[in-house]
Amino acid sequence: MPASIRDVMPAFELFQPASVADTLGLLERHGSDAWIMAGGLDTFDWLKDRIQKPKVVIDLSNVSELRGIKERDGGIEIGALTTLTTITRDPLVTGKYRMLAEAAGLVASPQIRNQGTLGGNLAQDARCWYYRAGWPCYRAGGNICYADTPTSLNREHAIFEADRCVAVNPSDTAPTLIALDAQFVIMREGREQVVSAQDFFVGPGIDITRLTMLQPGDLLTAIRIPGTWAGKELFFEKVRDRQVWDFALVNIAAAIDGSASTITRTRMVVNGVAARPHRLEAVEAFLAGKSRTPEVAEQAADLAVAGAEPLRHNAYKVPLVRNLVKRAIRGGAEWTS
Repeated sequence: MPASIRDVMPAFELFQPASVADTLGLLERHGSDAWIMAGGLDTFDWLKDRIQKPKVVIDLSNVSELRGIKERDGGIEIGALTTLTTITRDPLVTGKYRMLAEAAGLVASPQIRNQGTLGGNLAQDARCWYYRAGWPCYRAGGNICYADTPTSLNREHAIFEADRCVAVNPSDTAPTLIALDAQFVIMREGREQVVSAQDFFVGPGIDITRLTMLQPGDLLTAIRIPGTWAGKELFFEKVRDRQVWDFALVNIAAAIDGSASTITRTRMVVNGVAARPHRLEAVEAFLAGKSRTPEVAEQAADLAVAGAEPLRHNAYKVPLVRNLVKRAIRGGAEWTS
């Protein structure tokens, strides 16, 4: 087993640009040698363990144009460097998209939320302990998944969409933004690309070495949330081992349009169960026009876990997903017969 060396960080050249334009210039110049640092929380884990050894670190802390929340086209735009604490308190977010504020408020601890950014929470790497400890697994460029062997520890790993790697996406804010039909703004060499939140995240079948579509030279600058689901019924719940600090075992984000008794349409996403947030499209299609009854919720819960393939130690995630789906459907309504 390779051991992490927890002494001094590897040497690197540090840049602290003051604008997006300067940042993009540095990324273009240094390419794959550059490491982007936002709040630094994921970055310093990698550097202190000496698993990642970039030649160049680009610290975004001085790029003020990447911070802030503003109204845009009936929705809002959030700068990627906006802290999670800011999101939990902002009246535009809490007034229109409380689910996002709730998810941001459940990330780790207050100290981490004060430093951590929305962009960092979305773009953070997998937390599989084999991968983070430097084992030469598929995700690290090797030819084995150490979490998927007869003797491995895989309690926190995937039950859906496993393709060689069984690591899961660890973000709390990601499923809420997919449920809200958000768009992510990515800059590269002065050009802007806008992608859906759902397409921003990738599974191992697309690229086993990363959880997002970001490539060297790319900079996530903003998240745009349309007004589509503003003011609708929004539900977020996170299940974890401890009530502070921990990553989700499973979380769920649901946006529901309808009444207390009937669902007109919905978007529902679970995370902590696959390498990318897992949208429950079959559940969404089934629930359209349905009444909120225990029978409907049971059928939806069955659909939600169809195709699940638990590992040796994580079968508990199947009933967790089922119950979270039923709780989202019920919301604040009383069950009817």
